[in-house]
Amino acid sequence: MRRTLKTIGVVAVAPAVLLGASGWLYLARPVTTGLGPKVNDALPLDELSGHSGASVPVFLGVWALAAILLALLARWAGAERLTAGLLLATGVCGWQYAVNGISILTVRQISAHQAFHAAAAERAVVIPAVLAGVAGALLGRRRGTGRGATRVALAWLTAAVGLLAVLDGILPEHRRSLVTALDAEHVHGLTKALVVPLAIALLVTARSLARGSSRAWRIAVAVLALLLVLNIERRFDDGAIVAGIAVVALLARRVDFDRRGDPSTRWRIGWHAFVLGATVVVYGVVTLWINRIMADQPYTLPFALRVTARAAAGLSLRGVDSLNGPIAEWFPLSVFLLTLGSVGLVLVEWLAPWRYRLQRRAAELDRVRALVRAWGSDTLAPFALRADKSYFFAPDESAFVAYRVIGGVAIVSGDPVGRENARAEAIGAFLPFARERGWRVAVLGASEEYLGLYRSLGLRALYHGDEAVVDTRAFSLDGRPIRKVRQSVHRLERAGFAARVLAPSEIDAGLAAELETIATAWRGDAPERGFVMALDELFGAGDGEAVFVVGFDADGRVRGFLHFAVCPAGAALSLSSMPRLRDVPNGFVEWLICESIAWARDHDFANVSLNFSPFAALLSPDAELSAGQRLQAATLRALKGRFQLDNLLLFNRKFFPSWQRRFVVYENRRDLLRVGVAALAAEAYLPFQ
Repeated sequence: MRRTLKTIGVVAVAPAVLLGASGWLYLARPVTTGLGPKVNDALPLDELSGHSGASVPVFLGVWALAAILLALLARWAGAERLTAGLLLATGVCGWQYAVNGISILTVRQISAHQAFHAAAAERAVVIPAVLAGVAGALLGRRRGTGRGATRVALAWLTAAVGLLAVLDGILPEHRRSLVTALDAEHVHGLTKALVVPLAIALLVTARSLARGSSRAWRIAVAVLALLLVLNIERRFDDGAIVAGIAVVALLARRVDFDRRGDPSTRWRIGWHAFVLGATVVVYGVVTLWINRIMADQPYTLPFALRVTARAAAGLSLRGVDSLNGPIAEWFPLSVFLLTLGSVGLVLVEWLAPWRYRLQRRAAELDRVRALVRAWGSDTLAPFALRADKSYFFAPDESAFVAYRVIGGVAIVSGDPVGRENARAEAIGAFLPFARERGWRVAVLGASEEYLGLYRSLGLRALYHGDEAVVDTRAFSLDGRPIRKVRQSVHRLERAGFAARVLAPSEIDAGLAAELETIATAWRGDAPERGFVMALDELFGAGDGEAVFVVGFDADGRVRGFLHFAVCPAGAALSLSSMPRLRDVPNGFVEWLICESIAWARDHDFANVSLNFSPFAALLSPDAELSAGQRLQAATLRALKGRFQLDNLLLFNRKFFPSWQRRFVVYENRRDLLRVGVAALAAEAYLPFQ
């Protein structure tokens, strides 16, 4: 009831404010005559007497005061900023349109259609509407809404304005279409030259707006305000409506754009801007000096700077009057394009996500090692010790997230590691940490156990594959199904092959060199692959963190080995790599795995994790698949030559493991392509990092 009474009060008082504004303009007209340019038809009832114009400063001052009063009324009524801005802009526009239309109809004695058509083009209509909308957006009540949805909606709106401007710039023949609304050619040649660059700036800015960048918000508001001013100068049309709505909406939802840019890049971007600007100036001055005989006046530095500046601003695209010959045509275009490219580079750099810097302080690494030993029950936990990962800790440092940023995507390696209650705090705090820096977040190798936690944080999950885990107590070489593995083991044993399980400290320099040589030869020209489930250095992990299972032939020569990461908290071994010489007998790896399982069982390790099999549920030969899934499986098998998807599954199935499903966790569906590219790059399947 109270809110209804307030609304009624606003509806009753608002017309008085609007009438008062017109009244003050009439009262001020006699004493403000001659104070600069005028807004025509600000007092349309005095049109025939030639006194309908009002001084621009007075007009702006009176309507700014009226806009503030209206915004305060809307705030008193409880209107939210965006609602207040749009309602006030619409209401004032409608009021002024009606008043001016009726006044013109009365004074000019023309048809109603002509009168209201003329009123629609009056600056005296659009300027008060813009002022009221801005005041409502600034002074309305703040209320929390879904930030993500709001940011995306405003980003699309900004991109739409930019797209209209681009179309206007490249389709000038459509003079009466909607896209012509952003063309302000009659104001100055500069505005025509800048319409496409400004539009491109909006398109570039839109992406960062969706991330909530405060830098992008400032740029978007400035560019849209400039386009709005140009539209008002052109006379009120559809372009003013689109640009005005965008400005009001961005001002109203300004609190949603609170993610600051990387402060460490300011000096670097400033230096780049200086260098690029100097490059444009030097190019212009030197080019004009080389072609000075084509100028119709003596070459001087002021002359060269003036011509270069006009060309950079786009004022000479049709030629330079003071130059003759071909240079008069190509020089201004080349300078303008060089300037446009330089500004674009600086803009992209200014709006880019925070630069990722790998940080591995000794104290952090010691803390991570302790947490992995004490709480790392997941078989992926030991791989957090890779040298290419940074760490983000929970507030009490009892849990951490291992991650790396590639292409603006923070790739998290597996689930958080640490005290059970603190794991949720770690990933929960990491999300705003990453989003503040403009990074998208994805978790590779997430376990099924934590899907509920991820979903509670607003994340999505996509099945990625299965991890093959062998139960050492249940594993046996007896029985017909495993006979091929048993035959391989017996064949290697009869040939005199022997396996030794060694801790890193038990490997001397000579044996270490042999292992490194075998690993390098096995890898060949391929990069060192792995991120989620592989160690990046053979001897980067110490005793208690890794073990080697080395295979020797009858002559005591090393023929290959398995490298395992140790998971003490989970009583498990996780296979990291299995290099061998190319001429080892068939079944060599199967034999080493069986030896590893036997050693693990004797040393109280309950599980041995083998290779991760991507999309195992789709590639399994006995899986029941739908038509769409069969198509996916066929596509995946077609890629097995590069990614060995099918081969890994068939190899793992030999040991009859249990299968633990793994997932890719991500934020939005539109991020899947970026996440996929970043994940492939992290695993070294793409040639960039």
